[in-house]
Amino acid sequence: MTKYVLNSGGMRNNPDGAKRFFAELLKGIKNDPKILLCLFAQPREVWEEKYTAYVEAFREFMPEGVKPAYKMAMPASFKEDVADSDVIYCHGGDDHLSKYWFSQLDIPNVWEGKVVGTNSATTQVLSKHFWTCDWRELKDGLGILPIKTIAHFQSNYGNEDPRGPIDWKKAKSELEEYGDTSLPVYALPEGEFVVIEK
Repeated sequence: MTKYVLNSGGMRNNPDGAKRFFAELLKGIKNDPKILLCLFAQPREVWEEKYTAYVEAFREFMPEGVKPAYKMAMPASFKEDVADSDVIYCHGGDDHLSKYWFSQLDIPNVWEGKVVGTNSATTQVLSKHFWTCDWRELKDGLGILPIKTIAHFQSNYGNEDPRGPIDWKKAKSELEEYGDTSLPVYALPEGEFVVIEK
């Protein structure tokens, strides 16, 4: 069984939520976990830079006494990278990039039995349906998880956008009515998460 810990994004805006998120990711795992950082939702040219920045930022959120070893995931060696990791953490970014890479990597089979953490765009892409803040529209994810999601719910995300602030109530209502209406909708505030085992 795979444990998914799905974050809404914006963890820096909710440090307490980020600490709870990482505690949940590492629950029951040794104090020297191997964490695979998957940056596939980001443009390739920034992976090394983002990897270094995230490893540094994560120190603030790690449970006391935990000393992780990190590795940056690469598509060509993803299966081997996953097999050698305790936790796979998939960063947020662009829905399209995330969907492109994940659709080529034999998920969820490749990470069966692992702990998988996601953030924003990667949470959405694993869902059946989602409402994206970037495009402000409904989209279909890969359907790995039978849920609907909205990232960054009721945050300031997009407030500086020329299109104006996001109408979160309308977005949630649209998502509730879209596609499979029997699926649960997770509209989580920034830094908050939900755990699903599948």
